[in-house]
Amino acid sequence: MRTEYKSVKVELEDGIFWLTLNRPEARNALDANMLYEIDAAIQEAEAHKDVKVIVIQGAGEKSFAAGADIRQLNERDPLEALVPGMQGVYSKIESCTKVTIAAVRGFALGGGCELAMACDIRLATKNAKFGLPELNLGIVPAAGGTQRLSRMVGKGRALDMILTGKIIDGEEAERIGLVSYFVEEEALQEKIQEVAEQTLKKGPVAVMLAKRAVHKGYDIDTDTALWMEKLSQAVAFGTEDKHEGTLAFLEKRQAEFRNR
Repeated sequence: MRTEYKSVKVELEDGIFWLTLNRPEARNALDANMLYEIDAAIQEAEAHKDVKVIVIQGAGEKSFAAGADIRQLNERDPLEALVPGMQGVYSKIESCTKVTIAAVRGFALGGGCELAMACDIRLATKNAKFGLPELNLGIVPAAGGTQRLSRMVGKGRALDMILTGKIIDGEEAERIGLVSYFVEEEALQEKIQEVAEQTLKKGPVAVMLAKRAVHKGYDIDTDTALWMEKLSQAVAFGTEDKHEGTLAFLEKRQAEFRNR
């Protein structure tokens, strides 16, 4: 693992790449350097053969990520909004071949909420706070917020949250489908480990193919998406992992996948 990160911390342990947003004094606000380092860390994890799961969390208990750095935002001009920026980084996270998990305690507002939504699985504690309050600043949620939120919770709820700036807690987020798991604060780390370990047992090639089929098939017509699913299965059928997985089931033992 690289060691020169300043705004994030990374650690690889038993197949899990822990990516911690590390600006607790600023509620882990997403300034330009942090975004650069998140991007670099995700690329590092993507390229590392031993990484199977990426967990993104915030340092401290007050914030996952409290959104973009407002001072930097104030200085941006219209053309800067057209570069990939935060939206581009989050798209990389969504399309990552590894399983991505967001562990949210405290504030996940604006870009922080959008970061969590870019992950495959979201966990939240009771003190988690989700919201897209960008309209208060005279801007729109433009790091995937208008699109991912509506796909997760429905257009009506998404419009309510965006237009009113409503902030919801972890329990409400779980109820409407914004997060996958709602847990008590003291149980968060145990639940992260449990969910990560469940995915670690799966065939890595199959994980990658299933993710791609879901993400790429979601916004296209059903017939084309089903064909994409069939092609994904055809690739999986040609792997050694398929043979190992089915044989292990028949032999009543844990499969030893080799990602090939």
